[in-house]
Amino acid sequence: PGWLLSPAGRPYLDSILHKNQRRVFGLLERPALPPALAVPTVTYKLFLAGRSGVGKTALVAWLGGTPAPAAHHETLGIEATTLFWPAKPRGSGRPVLFQLHLWD
Repeated sequence: PGWLLSPAGRPYLDSILHKNQRRVFGLLERPALPPALAVPTVTYKLFLAGRSGVGKTALVAWLGGTPAPAAHHETLGIEATTLFWPAKPRGSGRPVLFQLHLWD
């Protein structure tokens, strides 16, 4: 569970942070890793649907490490957010980079 904060996982965490805040990536961007640390990317697209005002946008903001909106504003259409999360699965000896496309 503490792999990201270990010396082996810290370079992966640093690649997704900017000034100790989670960096926002565009649809075609990805974290820059040195060639020695290149890892496979596993991509998931998550579609969040539900009634108005239940917290879908706040959940995406929380996962992205950005502050949730203080006041409720209805999201018009679909808002896409791309998050990267490095992880080292327990059964695997090497890390992977999860790319999550969150559609709210």
